[in-house]
This record gives sequence, structure tokens and C-alpha cells, in this order.
Amino acid sequence: MDKFDWQIIQALQRNGRLTNQEMGELIGLSASQCSRRRQFLEQKGIIIGYTARIHQQALGLEVTAMVHVNLRVHEAKNQLAFQELIESEECIQDAFSLSGDADFILKVVAENLEQLSHFVTEKLLSCDFIGHIKSYIVLKKFKEQNHFMLKNKVPSYTS
Repeated sequence: MDKFDWQIIQALQRNGRLTNQEMGELIGLSASQCSRRRQFLEQKGIIIGYTARIHQQALGLEVTAMVHVNLRVHEAKNQLAFQELIESEECIQDAFSLSGDADFILKVVAENLEQLSHFVTEKLLSCDFIGHIKSYIVLKKFKEQNHFMLKNKVPSYTS
């Protein structure tokens, strides 16, 4: 990958709706060169998709919580059961396996505290393979970043 590939990635992270013409004007390539490079980045699995960012409160999802989960016993069947659970629950936005005090952390969104409480008590606590749960309600979001920092990889273009 050269500097233009990195600039394409940077530009698309800022605005995934850029046309090849617009991107070319930003980084100094022709639209056809941008198109070929974008296709290459997609084929190599570097660009894995395009999506719209949604304002969750506009959809009535007023509560965000970080839920720390510890499994009762660390066996393969418990890991698999937990993975199936988190994949089936739409309220779970992100799920991470961790080192440290928690085995997993889940980012959960809900319409209100009652819906969050229902999810924790009826879905999580009802699982015999889950040993411990801690929920943290997000009071305010200070930063949300949906792109990777590429400062050391690419000279920035003027936007």
C-alpha cells in the first residue's frame, strides 16, 4: 500500500459516501485510479463495508450501558453459549473479550432503564453459565470515533 491507498482509507473513514471523482479531487488522483484502488482495498478485505451512523436517541434508545460479564466456568461450551447469546440480542451493539477483571464487556442500548433491567435480569442472569455481571450506565458520551488514526501512515490532505 502506498500513500494514496492510505489517503483513500482516511477519506472514506471521514465520508463513506464520497464518489471516486470527489475522492480524486481530495487526494490528487483521477476518478478511475481511485475506483481501481478502492476495489483493490475492498477485495483485500481492508475496506470491509460501508454503513450509516445513526443517532440512537432519535430512535428512542435513551440508555447506553457497559455491562461487564464473567462466566461461571471457563469452558468451551460456555464460551460458545455466550457467543450465541450475544449474537442473538440486538440491544448488544458491541461485545469484547477482555483480560483483567471482566471476561467480557458489552455495549448495550435500550429505550429506558426498565428495558435495560429486563435484559440484564431476564436474558443475562437467567443463563447458568454467567457467574457475575456489573452494569455501568453511560451518563454522557464525550467522544465516539468510527475511524482509525492514520497519522503515522499517511500525509493528511486538505478537506
